[in-house]
Amino acid sequence: MRVYVDEREKSSEIPYYLLSAGFSVIFKVLDVGDYVINDLIILERKRLDDLIRSVYEGRFFDQLKRLKSLEKFKAILVVEGNLLDIDKYTENPRSIEAALVSAVLSFSIPILYTRDSRHTAELIKYIAEKTQKFGRKTSAPLPTYRKERKPKTSDLRAWQIYVLSSFPKIGPTLAERLLNKFGSLKAVINAQAAELMRVEGMSEDKVKLFKKIVEEGSQSTPGTSLDKFINRK
Repeated sequence: MRVYVDEREKSSEIPYYLLSAGFSVIFKVLDVGDYVINDLIILERKRLDDLIRSVYEGRFFDQLKRLKSLEKFKAILVVEGNLLDIDKYTENPRSIEAALVSAVLSFSIPILYTRDSRHTAELIKYIAEKTQKFGRKTSAPLPTYRKERKPKTSDLRAWQIYVLSSFPKIGPTLAERLLNKFGSLKAVINAQAAELMRVEGMSEDKVKLFKKIVEEGSQSTPGTSLDKFINRK
């Protein structure tokens, strides 16, 4: 059985336990996760102290986004340590609990809990044994993650798609449909709800959220209307 291990895990005893258990352990710089098991499973390991730091530093949600972006791999988050000790590391344990709930509900990433690194190694061994028969016949490319790049300044159409795509539940494809329908970013923003719903993919819920983001506060806060901003010269 083969396991790819991120270079930063060399200081852990986990890779060496796996070696002693007969695994082929290959150290690589991984873009996503800490362990790649049987070319099928991506495992992100978080010690309790590292979990808390990553939440407060903002790294945790970026890592969840990367794990969520994987198409050919199943992502698993492993939290290592006793959650009863969380008060030793932070005065606000609820924020950490909320982050873990978000991992499951918002990113659909399952979480497994282990006592220590030895327990984590045993878990990896068990997962590898269970998934061995489903492993790919040929070695799959290791997972990669590309950050979204902003368009070039001169590419106005790309910028319009980029701006619309930043709205919740509106990706590049739907953004392009909206621009094709209405002709400009300004026209999309000023369109009536009924007009927006005529565009394929724009459900009533999406339209309500879009209009709420665009219009919220424009009546109660003079001078901040998005319409005034768009129309100013």
